Amino acid sequence: MTVTAIRNDHPEPTIGSAVAALRAARQAWRDGQDESRDVDSFPGRAAVRRIMDLLSGALFPRRLGGFRGADAEEDTFVAARLIAAFADLEREVAAELGYWQKESRGAFDPEQAGMIVRLFSATLGDIRSQVDSDVEAAFLGDPAARSVDEILLCYPGAIASLHHRIAHQLHGLGAPILARLISELANEQTGIDIHPGATIGRGFFIDHGTGVVIGETAIIGDRVRLYQHVTLGARSALGASRHGGRRRFDRHPIVEDDVVIYAGTTILGRVTIGARSIIGGNVWLLSDVPRDSVIVQPEAQQLGSPLSEELRDTLVEAVS
Repeated sequence: MTVTAIRNDHPEPTIGSAVAALRAARQAWRDGQDESRDVDSFPGRAAVRRIMDLLSGALFPRRLGGFRGADAEEDTFVAARLIAAFADLEREVAAELGYWQKESRGAFDPEQAGMIVRLFSATLGDIRSQVDSDVEAAFLGDPAARSVDEILLCYPGAIASLHHRIAHQLHGLGAPILARLISELANEQTGIDIHPGATIGRGFFIDHGTGVVIGETAIIGDRVRLYQHVTLGARSALGASRHGGRRRFDRHPIVEDDVVIYAGTTILGRVTIGARSIIGGNVWLLSDVPRDSVIVQPEAQQLGSPLSEELRDTLVEAVS
């Protein structure tokens, strides 16, 4: 067998031309952007990942932190994790504040990053309690679960919940980019996209989880269960305000307590799903649902039994 070399008539690219092309592309982008933000000051993705590892270990030292010592040494382990996490967190919050500084009406207080971290530290006990309630809800709601430890370590819904509980607090304290990076780390790992601005009650259970999307202004009550590919979204994109900014409004659903939403359902707009309602799979909703309702799509119907040759030919022709 003879091997023939493939002729390449295209000249090899040079480093110089590639650098020049990239410089031109960068400049074109920057010329069209708002110059009021300091792009050199921005939270780092690797640093945020490290912060989440440290915080997860402090919240759950044995299951997520790898601690194997005596009970009397556990607090020392947690303190060491928190010291490292808070140092990194303060630095990344300060970077985010620097990013926003030029468009702020006034200078940020030099101590503001430290204050945000101190306020965040006060929420850790509640974050742990919320995640515990989510894990318990998953254990009670999924017959396949063998233990709560399995859920915390393996279940996508629990992983996404842990990230969201942390991100939501930072979002409310004035670090929205840092919070969004945390939520996107969970999205990468689980396929669950929860905006850190969403408000979610206790005992939240996402079963399976892949493809779940929860928007920024969604409000979810206690003991709510979602299945995979559920969307709590908005009906329209943001519009421009009179002052040239982006106006924000409450545009995502409200889901009251004890609601179950099955796989593939899409709920759009500022609609309310009443307490204790059940929304079946693949439902499309744009309007309110009263409490204690059951909303389902018509059940699939079988055409012919067995399928006749004439009906088969008709169906084939219809889809071809």
